Amino acid sequence: MAHATPQGVKLLNGFKRPNRFEKGLGAQLPDAYKKFWREWKLTKPAAVHYIPKESEWERDEVTNAIKPVQSVPFPLIDTPESHQGIWGGEAVIKGFQKRQPTKRRVPHFWVPTLRRSVVHSQVLNEYVSVVVTERTLEQIHECHGFDHYLLKNLACDLRSALALKMKRKILKSLQLGCPALSAEPNHQNEVLKEYTPYLASYTSEEIDWYGHTYLEAIRKLQNQLRAAEKVLPHKVEFRSKLIERLREAGISEAGKKDPRDSISHSDHKDADIDALTKLESSASSSWLSKINPFGKKET
Repeated sequence: MAHATPQGVKLLNGFKRPNRFEKGLGAQLPDAYKKFWREWKLTKPAAVHYIPKESEWERDEVTNAIKPVQSVPFPLIDTPESHQGIWGGEAVIKGFQKRQPTKRRVPHFWVPTLRRSVVHSQVLNEYVSVVVTERTLEQIHECHGFDHYLLKNLACDLRSALALKMKRKILKSLQLGCPALSAEPNHQNEVLKEYTPYLASYTSEEIDWYGHTYLEAIRKLQNQLRAAEKVLPHKVEFRSKLIERLREAGISEAGKKDPRDSISHSDHKDADIDALTKLESSASSSWLSKINPFGKKET
């Protein structure tokens, strides 16, 4: 049966639905972005809302029965507000809560305690007002600075889009040699000496694609494709061909093309339009106005 299908042997283990990187524009995204996506979405983050158990088995304190350990991470909900702040790996947890012993459990959402604080980036030489949690401030103090916190932690632990964009901005600034500190050369050299080792883990292409969401990466790819392949409208191409044929026929109203002119073909469209308008306005070219699809029709 497998040899009679287009997929062949691939269907022996069931049909595999293509993911976002196997179809459409997602298949054209570079490997640098796919590496970031695996780090952000597919890597297991550090335990934040539970204490993981290292052993595989445990003994029940009441029955003394041996049972396997189930360290299952909580399903987290990343709200739009979480991407506008830096929550330190925390998120909203949805579950049930039994508030009274005699009544049924009810749905409940656990939301982290948020506060607005100001953080300082030495590489960017600027202060940023951002919504954080207590865990975020504790990790910043443990890492000895906001820049170290962003550069040391993986994308799966940072979680928020704002933190990833700031990390990309810091990496780009380190690549350029910290231009924000150009007024203080001594301090600039100290910052570069302290933070430059973080660049060893990334290439220039990976830094360029780091921190983008999937939709942002698709838009960036579309802009690159449009810039690489500029589409010329057919009416401009046909208009230019018509003007060239009229010049070859020796019609004076079409003008003469200077062979010494090195301007590209797309830059001549304004001159071609003027020449075509001059032809339409002349009395001897009334036949041309009838066959020109872009000219004005006389009523």
